[in-house]
Amino acid sequence: MKTKVKIVGLDCPNCARNLQNEINKIDGVENASIELVKNSLVFESEQPQVALEKIKALTKELEPQAKITEKASNSRKNLIVDVCTLTIGIALGVLIFFCPMPLWAFWTIYVASALLLGYKTYWKALKLLCKGIINENLLITISVVGASIVSLEHLEGLMVIALYSIGKIFEGLAVDKSRKSIEALARTQPEYSNLLVGKKEKRVSPSEVQIGSIIVVHAGEKVPIDGIVVKGQSLVNNQSLTGESVPVSRCVGEEILSGGIVLDGTLEIQTTHLFKDSAISKIMDLVENASENKSKTETFISKITRWYTLGVVVCAVLVWGIVWACLGDLSEAFRRGLGFLVVSCPCAFAISVPLAYFSGLGNASKNGVLIKGSNFLDACSNLKMVAFDKTGTLTTGDFQIEKIEAEKDFSAEQILYYAALGEQNSLHPLAKAIVNACKKKLKKVEKVREIAGKGVEFEFENEKYFVGRKNKNLKSTCVEVYKNNSLIGKIELCDTVKPESVAACKQLGEIGVRCALLSGDNFESASVVANAVGIEDVHAELLPEQKFEFLQNCKNAKERVGYVGDGINDAPSLAVADVGFSMGINGAPASIEASDIVIVDDNPQKIVTAIKVSRYTRKIVWENIALSAVIKISALALVGVGLASMFVAVLADVGVTLLAVLNSLRALYFNPNKKKNMKKENKK
Repeated sequence: MKTKVKIVGLDCPNCARNLQNEINKIDGVENASIELVKNSLVFESEQPQVALEKIKALTKELEPQAKITEKASNSRKNLIVDVCTLTIGIALGVLIFFCPMPLWAFWTIYVASALLLGYKTYWKALKLLCKGIINENLLITISVVGASIVSLEHLEGLMVIALYSIGKIFEGLAVDKSRKSIEALARTQPEYSNLLVGKKEKRVSPSEVQIGSIIVVHAGEKVPIDGIVVKGQSLVNNQSLTGESVPVSRCVGEEILSGGIVLDGTLEIQTTHLFKDSAISKIMDLVENASENKSKTETFISKITRWYTLGVVVCAVLVWGIVWACLGDLSEAFRRGLGFLVVSCPCAFAISVPLAYFSGLGNASKNGVLIKGSNFLDACSNLKMVAFDKTGTLTTGDFQIEKIEAEKDFSAEQILYYAALGEQNSLHPLAKAIVNACKKKLKKVEKVREIAGKGVEFEFENEKYFVGRKNKNLKSTCVEVYKNNSLIGKIELCDTVKPESVAACKQLGEIGVRCALLSGDNFESASVVANAVGIEDVHAELLPEQKFEFLQNCKNAKERVGYVGDGINDAPSLAVADVGFSMGINGAPASIEASDIVIVDDNPQKIVTAIKVSRYTRKIVWENIALSAVIKISALALVGVGLASMFVAVLADVGVTLLAVLNSLRALYFNPNKKKNMKKENKK
């Protein structure tokens, strides 16, 4: 049985990973996963309550500040406590080194300072050591204790733990900032449902509605929960589900999905799903699951740090033994071994790499791009081509009049006017386009009657008119106008290209990414859109399996390719592409589920944003790795031959870690839309 609970007070990616590994060792617990972004723990167990109690006990033992609870995390309160203890600890440290005092007072204040600066680290090190786990917490503890018992190294001991604690605070701030950026996007679900109780409607939260309940949806309202229509008939705009702008008719006995907007009339719907399982809720899940998948770089760093710490301890002992054997000076040997231990601490790698990716994910979400994991963030940086679907991705779904055909004795202007008279109160997107195109002042009409799924009847100047479609063989973007049951004209409309699509294709070319158009429409229609946005590589009249084959061939040719789509038929292509981009508003649930990245506001320019953020984040990751590796290797050599003091060792470890953490924060505050950044990408 799968169980999900909240875990708060945990902001360290490395600590979360270690805790997750230990939870998975508990008997009866399987597939435990800590999702740091949404403060949740998911695990499987045949006896969930028993397993949960064991998990709570283990969490309290290994991560005392973390709690499994249903209450929200008070990260601000925890931060204030950490900053206060750190400030007092540093103040006491400064006091003992600049104010003369008796030896007993010195040691009393020194120990108090060291405890205030790192009591969490020491306690965690002891707890993990009892379980046979050796990590950076133990290295820091050994370094502080070792420096304290070596003459004249007390200051360095406090520096080690002070800088390490400062780094942890910055890490927590970065995680919290990223978490808030992602959570801010999870507020788009319907706010209420009209639950039918007896013969009265009661407005309730969608999450309170049970399966089999009857809900009422009025014109202009969004369908909150999946179900079957039991009363009423109406046109429903399913653009948020299928990406198609032309509404569909829904009547008694037909299925209706959440997210659709009722355009005319009122529907009574018997729910078939809970709100959490409905189509609209699937987008919300994506918002909260952004950090589950790890990049190859992050996974590699995570794996090596498990064995790295033990290796460091062994090497430090070897350095101590070799120096003692060669020089015969036990104190000097101890000092060099301790310095080697301090320099070798893997904090810079273990903290900065996942933090950089986490910051990148937070930055992307803040800019309206939901990336499902750091592995997809990584893959996005290597894209060489992006293939687009046409309808709903490059086009808006907002129609414009393309052609008006009028029978003899009527002008195109008259046909447009009569059509606008009938459509002036309609919510249909085709109706809006017709009314907007008519420049004449519209008069009131009489005896208006909407025929769901067909059109509208009305009387004007004692004549009967019908605006809609009677001929089912016409294409969906054609509106007929009848006068006294005689066809007097037709209005053909066409979808329009998103202005952002033009800019997106241009900017993709500027950063070295080619564009292609894969469309199921005829070549003429596809070419019109391709020419409008500046795409030369056009492939039209493709079936879903042919799009799939095109992308598969690109991958076989070792070309990193992304695909952008919004419909159900795009799901296979989104899945096979190296990176699949789906539309968050108009994307079908299947396409959102199959994609790796969701564009929240359906703006194609956000694809450029995703690539820029990914490249910048990857650059920062390798900057951190290179910086840490070069400085640590150099410092290790100097410490080993006795040319570097404990002070240098501290700077090489904790100082580098702090720099790496601060560097990682740049990924969170990077602005991909600045012209300066555009120029940098152009040079590349």
